[in-house]
Amino acid sequence: MAKRIVVLGAGTAGTIVSNNLRRHLSDEWEIIVIDRDDRHIYQPGLLFVPFGIQKSKTLVKSRKKFILPGVKFVLDEITHVDPEKKRVKTRNHSFDYDFLVISTGCKVVPEENDGLLDAWGKNAFTFYYLEAADVLHRKLREFDGGKLVMDIAELPFKCPVAPIEFVFLADWYFKNRGIRNKVEIELVTPLQGAFTKPKAAAVFSQSAKEKNIRITTGFELNRVDGKGGYIESVQGDKVNYDMLVVVPTTIGDKVISDSGMDDGIGYVPTHQNTLQALKHEGVYVIGDATNVPTSKAGSVAHYEADVVVFNIMAEIHGVKPEEIFDGHSTCFIVYSKGTASLIDFNYKIEPLPGKFPAPHLGPFSLLKETKANWWGKLAFEPLYWNVLLGGRHLGMPPTLVMAGKEVG
Repeated sequence: MAKRIVVLGAGTAGTIVSNNLRRHLSDEWEIIVIDRDDRHIYQPGLLFVPFGIQKSKTLVKSRKKFILPGVKFVLDEITHVDPEKKRVKTRNHSFDYDFLVISTGCKVVPEENDGLLDAWGKNAFTFYYLEAADVLHRKLREFDGGKLVMDIAELPFKCPVAPIEFVFLADWYFKNRGIRNKVEIELVTPLQGAFTKPKAAAVFSQSAKEKNIRITTGFELNRVDGKGGYIESVQGDKVNYDMLVVVPTTIGDKVISDSGMDDGIGYVPTHQNTLQALKHEGVYVIGDATNVPTSKAGSVAHYEADVVVFNIMAEIHGVKPEEIFDGHSTCFIVYSKGTASLIDFNYKIEPLPGKFPAPHLGPFSLLKETKANWWGKLAFEPLYWNVLLGGRHLGMPPTLVMAGKEVG
């Protein structure tokens, strides 16, 4: 009887894991990946859509294009997961499994933020999904002055550097339009700094200061008042705005909660080093579906994919899974159309200055705004599509994050 691995979700994480498993396993193993639609969206590009740097239609491709022969792609909606019976149910099928990989991702839910839907599409927007990014593009072209506020509703959220990039790009965008002196820009965050890591936060804060961008920290969103044009924190503080761009509350997939496998907000409790589900045997979790303390970002999914494949292969061969994932994340931070910074870090090591990926040589600079980093960011998109198809990681060894000055 054939053995089976079922992968839930054909996003970045699910596609790479499925392809990698197919490349490593014999035909004795059936690999099934399930998703509700056939739209693979290059999510890092969403940031560029509001500023007219990229068109939304270029970010969408068929999932089928990237799934290797020998991997069965099931286009269906997952309705229930039973980890005790090792069974996944969809609207039209039922699949038993030997191993399960959960890569169901996460999504923004503006309806969870008091008052936000009343202002939605009027003076409150987001760029965190395709259609919304297009709407914001139109609204930014119409914006001729006033206060632009970028607010992070609560933690966790996808891509922690994206809001910082947004306000930096807004500064560039309004300068380009010749109206920067008419626009006040403010980043409002529940974090105690511009970023989760203190050293990087200090660098970003200095850049914001130089660009005349205000950063308000420790602001936990309580409600949005679209008519009054302000947001209010849990503590009662208010920030006025003319245009609000927000990262709404972000949660994991509903099917994970409905199946009783979540941590209360849709994420699967996950061992941060093996990426095994903490409460269920034969289950691995990857990408935005995990609750591990690292970024919900594409680079993390790439690095995690290698670990998940390695540990599933270990289990198949009767070997104990290894605690080898270190929380590795690599992120470009766009400052303008033409310049960017770069950070590389893990659970224990903060982003540090230096060169990347080769110490002392680069060609990219860490925690420094350069043109070379911008070209690296541009090169990342075609690399992303190729990596997805090939099932290989970013071409960056998982040990690139090194202690102290060894980085560069």
